Amino acid sequence: MKRHLWLVQLSRDHHVALRLARRARLAAHSGDAGEIADCARQIVLDFPVWIEPHFRDEENGVLAALTATGERLLVARTLDEHARLRAFEVSLMRPSAPLLADFAGLMDAHVRFEERELLETAQRLLFPDG
Repeated sequence: MKRHLWLVQLSRDHHVALRLARRARLAAHSGDAGEIADCARQIVLDFPVWIEPHFRDEENGVLAALTATGERLLVARTLDEHARLRAFEVSLMRPSAPLLADFAGLMDAHVRFEERELLETAQRLLFPDG
């Protein structure tokens, strides 16, 4: 389904997040301490630049609008996952392969949930005419 213009940038950010998750997964599986540290450093640097602003955009925009429609379960899951992902900003300051793998798994699953369920529901309920 083609995304409404209001949702397009969120989907674009999700593609960047998937690439970041893939890099984290590969670094974790490589076992290379330098790659693990570089990847973790990039994630920590990305948080204030685009990850946190993306979360705020979702929370203040689409999640607020979906809450008004009664979609509380999708909103609650999204907020929970945002909180869990935010915790990685601090924990990745002491990187490890298992921590990177956990971040990668959660980020990947979170983005896929948002694309397949959250944004699809937002499209249907908030922009029923396309």
